[in-house]
Amino acid sequence: MAKRMIIMLISVGIVLGLVFAFLGIAVPMIGKHFAAAFANPPQTVSDAPATEQDWQKQLKAIGSLRAVRGADLGAQVGGIVSAVHFESGTDVAEGALLVELAGADDVAKLESLKAAAALAQLTYTRDQRQLQAQAVSQQVVDADQQNLRSANAQVTQQQAIVDYKTIRAPFAGKVGIRQVDVGQYLAPGTTIVTLQALDPIYADFTLPQQALADLTVGQNVNVTIDTFPGQKFNGKIAAINAKVDTTTRNVQIRASLANPDHRLLPGMFATVFIDIGAPKKYVTVPQTAITYNPYGSTVYIVDDKGKDDKGQPTLTARQVFVIPGDTRGDQVAVLKGIDVGQNVVTAGQLKLRNGSPLKIDNTVQPSNDADPKLIDQ
Repeated sequence: MAKRMIIMLISVGIVLGLVFAFLGIAVPMIGKHFAAAFANPPQTVSDAPATEQDWQKQLKAIGSLRAVRGADLGAQVGGIVSAVHFESGTDVAEGALLVELAGADDVAKLESLKAAAALAQLTYTRDQRQLQAQAVSQQVVDADQQNLRSANAQVTQQQAIVDYKTIRAPFAGKVGIRQVDVGQYLAPGTTIVTLQALDPIYADFTLPQQALADLTVGQNVNVTIDTFPGQKFNGKIAAINAKVDTTTRNVQIRASLANPDHRLLPGMFATVFIDIGAPKKYVTVPQTAITYNPYGSTVYIVDDKGKDDKGQPTLTARQVFVIPGDTRGDQVAVLKGIDVGQNVVTAGQLKLRNGSPLKIDNTVQPSNDADPKLIDQ
């Protein structure tokens, strides 16, 4: 019995020894497996350095171009078009004859009234001589004088009607496409053609009332037109409206632009830039580097922790709060929070937290252009 007990104890000891030996080997291996499974692998991101740039503060506004003088010409009286004296799209001088309406009957009536006025003038002159000889009374001379005035007034009235039959350019400019043809009947007020004085040309735009302190007549402006991408047209502020709109609290501004080649046309959409103050230096980063949150704006800075056991650089992410300023194109000024030369994460922030290891891949970079251009693809 004692011998059997000894054999059993020896067997139990051997089993326990094997168990402990297994645990001594397996537990570390399992621990390494779980540690590898739950380790934080490097996150692939792109980065860019924070740079210092000179920024010129600008006011930006949207507006429209309009002619210094422009009008849609029409007839004051109705009639049949008898002649057209201009070609569409040409320049005309002030007073140039554009369109004539048939008016032979009006001219004939004018001649009749002129003859009546001439007769009234002769009668008045003759009766004045007769009055000196006391052959007629003063009453007759007075009546002759009033008849003469009435006759002359009728001539003037009829002359105006005849003049209405000819449409002339009220100022020098460029005519548009004619809207009438010979033989067409024109009702009073019907548009014949548009006439626009194109050099110089105005750019009308509005700005908030807060901008008034930075605006003066004669101040330089730059205007861009999407019709001519990449080009800027220089001008000056010509006038500032005398009141602020009570609904929008905006004030209307008018700038004058030179337009000698007539490339700019009234009605064009325009973007106006006005430089104010002196240039200032700002720390700038791409706009994609900043994450905007209700509790504050943040960026991830790329920290270099030296090299690992394999000699590879160890990079980690560090989240910091920043105070962003103005934006310009794809860039944003950072007023506080980062320094020049620090690398910031520009893409891939959503998968990061403080201390996350990083792998930098800048094969694809977000745009970082201060003046981006629209590219048709």
